[in-house]
Amino acid sequence: MNQQDIKRVGLKVTVPRLKILKIMEQADSRHVTAEHIHKKLTLKDENVGLATIYNVLAQFEAAGLILRRYLKRGQACYEINRGDHHDHMVCTQCGRIIEFVDSTIEDRQEAIAKKHGFTLNDHSLVMYVDCQANNCKHLKHS
Repeated sequence: MNQQDIKRVGLKVTVPRLKILKIMEQADSRHVTAEHIHKKLTLKDENVGLATIYNVLAQFEAAGLILRRYLKRGQACYEINRGDHHDHMVCTQCGRIIEFVDSTIEDRQEAIAKKHGFTLNDHSLVMYVDCQANNCKHLKHS
C-alpha cells in the first residue's frame, strides 16, 4: 500500500496516515494492533496519539485498505488488505498466527450457505489451537 492507494480511495495523504502505513508495512507480523503501532511510533519519538491511530485505522478499514480481525482474546488486529482470502489459526499458548487457505473448507462453507438458502459473500474463520511443540520457539519465556 502506498500514497496512491490512499488517494485512490478518496482519503487525503497526511503525515499520521503515512506513518501508520509505514509501521504496518514494516511490521514483523501481518497482524498489528493499534497499541503496537502506537508503541512503535512512540519509540521513534513520533507524536501520533492513540485516538488518531484508531481514527486512521477506522478510515483505512472503511476504505477497504485494511482488514480488522479479532484473533487474540477479542483484541482487534489489523492487516493490510492484499486481496487474498485466507483464514487464521491462533495458538492460545504462544500467540503465533498462521494464515492458511484450504479449498475443502471453502467449498464446505459455500455448500452450508447454499443449503440454508444463502449466497456466501464473505467470511472469517479463526481456529484457536494449542501448540504441540515441547519447546515452542514462539513462546515468550519470562
